[in-house]
Amino acid sequence: MARKAGQIVARGASTWLVRVYLGRDPQTGTRKYHNQTIHGPFREAQRFLNLKLQQRDSGRVSRAAVISLNQLLDQWLTTAVKPRVRVRTFRDYEALLRLHIRPVLGSRLIGTISQIDLQSLYAQMFERGLSARTIEYTNAVLESAFRQAVRWKMLAEDPCVGVDLPRVKRKEMEALSVEECRGFLDVAEKSQWFPVLALALTTGMRASEYLALKWTDIDWQRGTASVCRTIQLSGAEWTFEDTKRKRSRRVVKLQNFVLQALQGLKQAQESKRKEASFLNSDLIFVSASDLPLKQRVVKREFRRLLAVAGIRPIRLYDLRHTAATLGIAAGVSAKVISDQLGHASILFTLERYSHVLPSIQDEAAAKVEQLLMA
Repeated sequence: MARKAGQIVARGASTWLVRVYLGRDPQTGTRKYHNQTIHGPFREAQRFLNLKLQQRDSGRVSRAAVISLNQLLDQWLTTAVKPRVRVRTFRDYEALLRLHIRPVLGSRLIGTISQIDLQSLYAQMFERGLSARTIEYTNAVLESAFRQAVRWKMLAEDPCVGVDLPRVKRKEMEALSVEECRGFLDVAEKSQWFPVLALALTTGMRASEYLALKWTDIDWQRGTASVCRTIQLSGAEWTFEDTKRKRSRRVVKLQNFVLQALQGLKQAQESKRKEASFLNSDLIFVSASDLPLKQRVVKREFRRLLAVAGIRPIRLYDLRHTAATLGIAAGVSAKVISDQLGHASILFTLERYSHVLPSIQDEAAAKVEQLLMA
């Protein structure tokens, strides 16, 4: 075919090199081409060539031919991601791209990256022992960048579309039973960690939420806590951020024994404030040096108290699941539990805790039968 239209060069059985002429470099005068290897029958190569010629005429291929994936990611992170996500999320994006994407594809021109390139990359990640969840998250971040490139008219299509990902095995959710909760609270009550762990167990708040609570968030008359911020440790700096989503801003009812524990903690802090010249923070949960309490410290002490109580080790985050399952077992409606946890929707709550519902339905059916047959 004519040079200025494009070329299809046979590279083997059912393998074709498609070349699209993009003109000459204005500085060096050398010819520029968009090259892509196509596997399959000749008609697939012809179809790809026709598509690229259409894109060339609209200017998309020429832009994609001079922009590397690293350049796209830098621009996307700076202009489209950083202004709208939390600091921790931004750092997670950067880390995934730095560790898994940039070393393999970063120097490639974005117009030359295909589905098979990504499929091969994810297969290599899986062979290295990375979890399916990590691969899924990495693909989601990269797909968001490519979608932005399409909106910016740098690409005609997102190469992440059509890529098959390893199946994610959902980790079985763990929660403490009622008996385990009682045993744990009996042990925790004898320690300084009782207020924070009792609050976590009974409200289902995320650790970043209850560690960000201030005394001004407590309504003592109504017995509630207002969740309106999160706290994150970024390097050596503590930062307050908005909640995970809009529905995460909520008012949570506190149980009486939790309120009493918080009142005792507040009185202890006020005594220390009189005796010493620290505890100037308005945070409820602080360290001995009046700094925000670190999640890893709470996790460590939580595991230690579980061991003292003779209870199997679970994650600190599983206290959130425990609060939900306790509420369902007590007959609390899924809507109330969804609001308490700050879930995106009640459908998510029902799906997440569907394994608890059959036993509740059995109990409900027995109660209805008792009413009808009495």
